[in-house]
Amino acid sequence: MPIQRGEDWGEPGGLGPDGVLVSSDDQARTLIEEARRSNQPVPDIGLVGGDLCRTLGGRGRADAIRSPDAWRFAVDLGAVLLDGRLFWFCAHLVARRRGWAGEALVAMNAAWRGSWRLGPQAHPGDGLLDISHGRLSAGDRLRARRRVRTGDHLPHPQIRVRRTSAFQVDLEQPLLVELDGRPVQRATTLSIRVEPAALTVVV
Repeated sequence: MPIQRGEDWGEPGGLGPDGVLVSSDDQARTLIEEARRSNQPVPDIGLVGGDLCRTLGGRGRADAIRSPDAWRFAVDLGAVLLDGRLFWFCAHLVARRRGWAGEALVAMNAAWRGSWRLGPQAHPGDGLLDISHGRLSAGDRLRARRRVRTGDHLPHPQIRVRRTSAFQVDLEQPLLVELDGRPVQRATTLSIRVEPAALTVVV
């Protein structure tokens, strides 16, 4: 069940012997996609690095993840149809051009994408994705870059922001879509949804 406002979240406990350690969001996504495409359960994932790890307060210590001092969380998983092809992501989806020129779309499950806090209100256990969609002028993009490290680039009159469990958009032109930091393919039609509490991760 998605976390409700004011509820405690997570529980103490280390990664079990069948769990898998990953050092990046992309490694976690690869593990998830391999399991889903082979119709196998996704193993518990120990996060040593990446934006989801940072959002959850992970310290990046592999030894601590298997100890009783670690914390276990049931986190949401993003799923997306890119022009009809199904993919998954655990931290974020970004569709954009080089330099963020023109139309861009961001779907955040984690709060961070690298050093940028693109999802300042995002919570990976609330059953929602934080979607930002719009286009900025060159001057606004420059100003946004100065503020995005703290998440203060939002709100902005040219960026539509919503928190939702499902979202579909037809982009004006095909954009390169990145899932958890890795470019996947260009797409025009994106159908995005949340699978609530689909993963168990340990930090």
